[in-house]
Amino acid sequence: MPRTAKRALARLCVLALTATGVAAATAAPANAEGLTLTVDVDQVVRPATQVASGGLYGVGSDTQPSTDMLLPLNPTSFTQPAPGTTHLPNGATEPCCDALDVGQNITRSGAQQFIRMPDIYPYFPYQWQGWDDWEQKVTTMVNDRLAATDTTNIRGWELWNEPGWTWDTEAAGPFNDGWTRTYNLVRSLDPVTPIVGPSWSYYDHNRMLDFMTHARDTGTLPDVIVWHELGDMDWDSFDDHVADYRAIESQLGISPRPIAINEYNSLDQMDIPSVAVHWISVLERHGAREAHRAFWYEAGTFNGLFTLDNNPTASYWVYRWYGAMTGNIVATTPESWIDGVTSYDSSRQIVNTIFGGDWGDNTVQVNGLDSFGSTVDVQVLYTPGSGRHTHVPAPTVVTDTTMQVNNGSITVPVDDMNAEGAYQLLVTPEGGPTTSWQQVYEAENATVVNAETLPSGGASNGYYVGRIDGDADMRSDSFVDFTVNVPQSRDYTMTISYANGTGATSTHGLAYNGGAWSTVSYAPTAGWAQFDTTDVTVSLEAGYNVIRLAKGSPHFSGGTGYAELDSITLS
Repeated sequence: MPRTAKRALARLCVLALTATGVAAATAAPANAEGLTLTVDVDQVVRPATQVASGGLYGVGSDTQPSTDMLLPLNPTSFTQPAPGTTHLPNGATEPCCDALDVGQNITRSGAQQFIRMPDIYPYFPYQWQGWDDWEQKVTTMVNDRLAATDTTNIRGWELWNEPGWTWDTEAAGPFNDGWTRTYNLVRSLDPVTPIVGPSWSYYDHNRMLDFMTHARDTGTLPDVIVWHELGDMDWDSFDDHVADYRAIESQLGISPRPIAINEYNSLDQMDIPSVAVHWISVLERHGAREAHRAFWYEAGTFNGLFTLDNNPTASYWVYRWYGAMTGNIVATTPESWIDGVTSYDSSRQIVNTIFGGDWGDNTVQVNGLDSFGSTVDVQVLYTPGSGRHTHVPAPTVVTDTTMQVNNGSITVPVDDMNAEGAYQLLVTPEGGPTTSWQQVYEAENATVVNAETLPSGGASNGYYVGRIDGDADMRSDSFVDFTVNVPQSRDYTMTISYANGTGATSTHGLAYNGGAWSTVSYAPTAGWAQFDTTDVTVSLEAGYNVIRLAKGSPHFSGGTGYAELDSITLS
């Protein structure tokens, strides 16, 4: 959320470097060419889930951005204002973006959302109207959500926002006490939906330790830990913040909680594509479950990924490349300010790297290509640093060539790099990917709701989704939404890799694109995480489709028994 007192650095000054990689206060960036980003395809970091592809107020309505605009970005989650919001963000003259109003658009795009409760107030910083007023507002918004029985994608209640400077301690009492009082009220009304917080505007050890101690002692620990990363170059401190928070959990005897950074990137750097690359890289590397682009300007543009007239900006292409990542995130090692994030999809043999951050002639070294053969196809694309109001209809092709593989490695030169722009490097076996379109979709890469991603050497990509157990109502329903992209409108055979250790036949509901439900039957397998396959037929439209396999879901009576999901394959 915007704030009036934030430090600002000039766009070029912030990208300036000294020889040691420390930001230099000069008027223009130094030329630190000769740097190498190293990619190790064999070193898995985590499943590809687009951790950083979310936004605060990123969706403005049921049509803005449209579902078709959102789907290629493969968004993970959003933070949206409370039901019945009166909030006027960033100088707006009318409220927007009510979580329930935009909920179906978010669900159709394969994403989920947090509800920011204090954005029921019209102004920021919030103007406290007393505890009776606040508790009436909380009760109303929770009851409104509970009445929305078709809405499945609420990932959590965010009880407050940036309390370090928006909580009225004089009128409302200490924030920690206010957290406990609000937590208990929400839990009395809705004991199911996760509660997230404390949503500090920046990470601070003492404040987090005090809050977590109080929350532990009062039985009001958040289910998801949230703070914001909003300073210029704060990506450089994110790993320290995560390590410090994990040490607090250990010190207090608290089980590890997922970390969500539901506002990241600074006002002055928001629309610099290479800065987005830095953020994506560290958020993937250091253990965030999800993260949301900050909201400094217009609602409904995914915070600058689209222009006001719905055209892609330069930064859009960074997130489009990121949205295409499948399989696993693998290790990247930055050098100085060159950084990046890489995925490897073994089913198609595609290595997808997004990188940037410095000027001059630099290289990307990709290791672990032994299975690709003696030669590989290499393509490098570029998007400029042209800001949020410039339409960039397509990235520029920098390199499109074939290279020799030496000892499983290639070194790709990228000459005359621009420090504000961003780059994509695609590496495939010579002749292209093993299939012309993606056919294998891993469950752990999909939208996993009220279930868990688990590791297994027997799973096709090293992970699967289990504990798909909930079917009580829209808050606890368990399902997996696969976003697939097919070349033609027609029937496809969908092969489901599953495990069923119950000893009897189990079932899931199957629906796609909001259509009617059918039933998928899973015969018993040798045990849990012991996978077999079954085939069903699905009728899909050309382009993007969302396929749901559910233990429970609205308008579905519920599956029988239990089953785990490894992947689906379309053919």
